[in-house]
Amino acid sequence: MKTVLAGAAPVFALLLGSAAAAGERLVVVEHPVNETTTHLGSAKVDTLGDVLTFLNPVFDAANKKQVGTDQGFCLRVAVGKSWECNFTLLLTDGRITVEGPFSDDGDSVFTIIGGTGKYAGAKGQLKLHPRDAKSTAYDFTYDML
Repeated sequence: MKTVLAGAAPVFALLLGSAAAAGERLVVVEHPVNETTTHLGSAKVDTLGDVLTFLNPVFDAANKKQVGTDQGFCLRVAVGKSWECNFTLLLTDGRITVEGPFSDDGDSVFTIIGGTGKYAGAKGQLKLHPRDAKSTAYDFTYDML
């Protein structure tokens, strides 16, 4: 598997400059700083059907330089446990769209359902891993088939 980790300038060039290929790995870090939950009903409590929307900055694997954003939405399907999400990673050279369950605790795995630009026709999976107990940032590892 080809691994692309943005950290050093030459490696970063590979991340944003080469064609997406089977076996490519893309690693970025998301900072969940721009998120809103719309609650059903008048109470601001966790409820089945709540909607989480977001537009967050995404950084290179070293978590030093912003390389893009991600945007999307999640629907609460299991109170206190999980959401069902659809979102897109937006980079200079293209976009990758994913869909799947987001767990309130621990890792989550999403299906890559497509892409544009450099990532046209992308398929595979995204593993989302919280970087700390407070979920102040997430490692996103895109493994393309």
